[in-house]
Formats: sequence, C-alpha cells, structure tokens
Amino acid sequence: MITPKKHKKEKERLKNLESYSILDTLQESDYDDITTIAAEICDMPIALISLIDDERQWFKSHYGLDVEETLRDYAFCAHAINDEENTFIVEDSRKDDRFKDNPLVTGDPNVIFYAGVPLVSKNGLPLGTLCVIDNKPNLLSQNQLKSLSALSKQVMNLLELRKSKSLLKRALKDLKIKNKELERFAYIAAHDLKSPLINISSLAQLFLEDYKLKVDDEGIEMLEMIIKSSDSLNDLIDGLLDYSRSDNISNQEKSNINLEKLNTEIEGLFNYDHSLSMILNSSLSQIHANKTTITHVLINLVTNAIKYNDKDKVEIELGVTETDTHFEFYLKDNGPGIAVANHKKIFKIFQKITQQDRFGRVGNGIGLATVKRIVEKSGGEINIESGLGKGAKFVFTIKK
Repeated sequence: MITPKKHKKEKERLKNLESYSILDTLQESDYDDITTIAAEICDMPIALISLIDDERQWFKSHYGLDVEETLRDYAFCAHAINDEENTFIVEDSRKDDRFKDNPLVTGDPNVIFYAGVPLVSKNGLPLGTLCVIDNKPNLLSQNQLKSLSALSKQVMNLLELRKSKSLLKRALKDLKIKNKELERFAYIAAHDLKSPLINISSLAQLFLEDYKLKVDDEGIEMLEMIIKSSDSLNDLIDGLLDYSRSDNISNQEKSNINLEKLNTEIEGLFNYDHSLSMILNSSLSQIHANKTTITHVLINLVTNAIKYNDKDKVEIELGVTETDTHFEFYLKDNGPGIAVANHKKIFKIFQKITQQDRFGRVGNGIGLATVKRIVEKSGGEINIESGLGKGAKFVFTIKK
C-alpha cells in the first residue's frame, strides 16, 4: 500500500475546507439524494460524499456504507484530490500497488472498484470527492462519468450555498452588534453634546439680554448667530436620535386608541404656539394599534405642516379607515404643496427641498426619513399626494 501524499497546497486546502463549517454536521437529505442518484446511475452498491480532513476522510453522505469516517492514510479519495482536474478511477484495486494490501480492500467494505470526482471549490482547491464503489472489478461508461461529474458540481453548489448562508448569518449578527454599539454611541454622544450646546445657547441668550445696550449691532448679530447655530445643531442631534431609535418605537405594545382623544392630544401640543385647526374624519371611534408609532408619525407630519405652511391659520384633516390587514391614515394640510418631482426625495435622509421654514430655521432632512422608516417597520408604507398650490396629503398604513 502507498500512503497518499498531502496536497501541494495542503494548508490552504484545509483552511478552505474549514471555512465551509461542514465537517461533523448531521446528515441532510439534499446530499443523501445525490449519493442515491449517483449509485443508481452508475449501478454501484456504494456512493459517498467524502471530505478529506487532516487525519481522516469524513462522509457527509454515505449510501450503502454504515461508517461515517476512515483514516486518511487508507482513503482512495485522498489520492483523488491530488489530481483535481480529472476523475480518479481504479478498476481493480487488488492489482494496484497503491491499494492491494489496503485494509479497506482486504477487509470491509472491500473496495475493489473506485471512481471519484474531486469536489473543487471556487479557488481551485479540492475539498474531497463524490465517489462510487463496487466490491468487484468494474467500468463506467462515458455517460456515467459525465453524470457523476455533473452531480459533483451539484454537491459543490450545495456547499457554496451553505457557506454563503453561514457568512450572511454571521454578517447579520455582526451588523446587529454594530447597530447596538452605534445606538449606544449615539446616545452617549448626544448626551455629551446636548448639555454644552444648551449651555452655549442659554449663555448667549442671557448675555444678549443683559448686555444688549453695551454691544454694537455686529456683536448682537454674532450672538444671534451663535444662538441659532446652537439650536440648529441641537435639533439635528434630536433628529438623529429619533432616526436611530425608530426600530424600538415600532416594537412597542399595542393598545386601544380613542381617535377623537388622539386628535385632540396632538392638536393641543401645537395650539399654544400656533394657530392650528385639526379635525378628525373617520367612521371609527377607536383602533387597536401601537400608539407610540402612530403618535410619533402624526407629530412629525403635523410639525412639517406647520413649519412649511404659507397660511395664517394652519388647517389639517386627519382621516382613519381600515382594511382586513391594515389601518390607513391620511393627514391633509392647506399648505403650499410639494412638487411631484420632489415626492420621493422628501423621504430620503438629509434631503431638503427648501432652504428654511416659515420661521427662518433650516431643516435637517431627517423627520420624514424617520417617519418612513417607522411606518415600514410597522408593516406599512407611506406616500404623498400633492402638487404646487394644492396642499399636501400624506397617506400611510400600519399593519394590524
């Protein structure tokens, strides 16, 4: 018997085999189906999917054979992987110096005939073989060899798919961890930034009030710029925090929501500072849904309707209907409307279609992106119906 040589790129080959995370896994019907077909096509009692490890050959699938592994030194497949471009065939192992006194030949399972097609990965390194075995001398036709080769490619397709799924699962896990770390960082950064920003704005405001008569016009303008910039940055931080927390908002528990009360609560949030009329148009008196999600979306939409309205009195209509699977809301305002060309743009983060709102403040382009994210996380979608001079109507759905 001649012990099989190690592959010329053995270290790389073993590392490549390990990357598939396939060794010592349970039997799977997809692989067993292939060995069954291989045995049937080639009219052989044994068919194996054999993977060559450092010291053993391990069988992912073993048709007609009860054992799950053997020593690598005895493995026909360990010879086969050294010529990954060709099918390795032994017609009668008893007449072959490499195998005639091999324990797998002289004893069970009495490997007399062997044909193995190397399982070659994308980088050209062999992992093992798909092989068929007989207990007597035999031959394979050209059609049988072609079929065996085709089946070996299907084995590799299964292995590559498994590897891709494993990598995707790992990537998703890493992404989840990174998202949590990013959320934690955003919270800490926002907390550490907001306090000094508030102090800067407050101190500048206080200085302006106490020393206004002692500061020239240029100095007053600079102080007002400091206050405005601090407030804008503070709004940006709040917007980013809302966007990063939007996943958690959609995970809140559902409850019974009185629609008339909800409409009154939201209107009350803005009426103190603004001239707002908000009416409810719905045949429903209450719904069972995530109140945090709906309130957050409506507050964002009402805020925009006020900030970008061109009328002295802001008029808003809130409509609520239902289907078998979703609640459907609309919020319609009497503002200047939004051009059709900008309908998709307004839902993208950091995208702004106006330089400043009616109060002279510059938006950050986060609010509607956050709304869209919350709605979609809640199993719904949001769209806008509007045109210049026609007001804006936002329509969104929430899954029941």
